[in-house]
Amino acid sequence: MNLFRAWFVLVSRYIILMKKRGSTLKNKGLIATIIVLVLFVIYGVSSYNSLVSAEEDVDNKFSQIDNQLKRRSDLIPNLVETVKGYAKHEQEAIDSVTQARAQLAGAKTPEDKADANQQLSGALNRLLVVVEKYPDLKANENFRSLMDSLEGTENRLAVARKDYNDEVAKYNKSVKRFPKSILAGTFGFEKKPYFEVTNEEKEVPKVDFGSDK
Repeated sequence: MNLFRAWFVLVSRYIILMKKRGSTLKNKGLIATIIVLVLFVIYGVSSYNSLVSAEEDVDNKFSQIDNQLKRRSDLIPNLVETVKGYAKHEQEAIDSVTQARAQLAGAKTPEDKADANQQLSGALNRLLVVVEKYPDLKANENFRSLMDSLEGTENRLAVARKDYNDEVAKYNKSVKRFPKSILAGTFGFEKKPYFEVTNEEKEVPKVDFGSDK
């Protein structure tokens, strides 16, 4: 806003000065050119600020995804240890969860985190299929509590993921639409990736705590 005000004051003073001196056709053309340039600058600054705000909104929404990914990752060690106590012979399924968790921890970009998250979801689902063979494990109070926490985290993650993707859609439209696309390209505003999920991951991991205890 300070830039707008400065340009407005400058142009106003120039116009007043030209009027006092007696505007010629050349001066009128110069005034018109300056006004066009000022309008262009105002549009450019306004568009730039809107892109900055939109990008900040996307980053903020992704931080909510990050929080839920970390929360779920923090649940994994206790889940793995609990499963080990009852299903020591299912080492392959256990190791796949541990490795997927490590991959997620090392992911940096949204694309990498989305890929790692899919791997972890798949590994968890395979582990929970194994768990079905161990009724004593399903009856374990700690395991039940962990599964409740995991399911709640998965639900919050789904909400955060939708909010993020909605914000990305709005941002990407701004980046691609002309003439703002020219400004976006000039200042390095690039399209943001969606946080994609597979059909498998859309299913919240569940265990049947039925009568086969």
